[in-house]
Amino acid sequence: MILQRFDSAPAAAAAMAEQIAMALRLGIAWRERGSLAVAGGRTPVPLFQALRDAELDWGRAGITLTDERWVPEDHPGSNAALVRRELLAGRAGAARFVPLYDGSASAADATAAVWRNLRPLARPFDAVVLGMGEDGHFASLFPGEPELDAALDPAAAPACVAMRAPVEPRERISLNLAALLQARRLFLLVTGAAKRELLVAAAHGDAQPPYPVATLLAQRSPAPEVYWAP
Repeated sequence: MILQRFDSAPAAAAAMAEQIAMALRLGIAWRERGSLAVAGGRTPVPLFQALRDAELDWGRAGITLTDERWVPEDHPGSNAALVRRELLAGRAGAARFVPLYDGSASAADATAAVWRNLRPLARPFDAVVLGMGEDGHFASLFPGEPELDAALDPAAAPACVAMRAPVEPRERISLNLAALLQARRLFLLVTGAAKRELLVAAAHGDAQPPYPVATLLAQRSPAPEVYWAP
């Protein structure tokens, strides 16, 4: 884990946006395509706003989500709608966006098809951006779920997995840890004192049962780059 502290959430977002833009430029230079996977929710909104007008060849970039609520884009909880509104509103609108929700009856029915839909995106991702919940989850890998251990196995085949959240809308689809680790750089954006304490406990293995994020923080390739602000 690489931890960087910032005085404010906007400062953390601006610094991370600069690093993501650099990673995308390098990816485009090396293989003529860049790729980015981002989290949804409120925390990354300042990041999206800082990144969306970065100077790079967005037409050669592909963007997807790390996870999604199993709802259509006209639902207020849709992460895809958030990305379209906050990230794809600027120059980044030229990028190819691949959402995870495909209209299937359930996330469990769609995992294989959604994973196939992600094939055109350059892999490894140039950057993956994650957030963290107050229960220590990241992406939609929630504690207490029967499928959690398999989803957190870094040696598993990279894939999409169906998960259940403790709050509505409960049905979710997520990249598993093995898929998230298919990245040149892996960022974790965290705000607030309570989440900082959780991060420290997770990094030291002090929580019982362990937080899902503890498995993420233990990874070395790529090492998670944590950006924290009050």
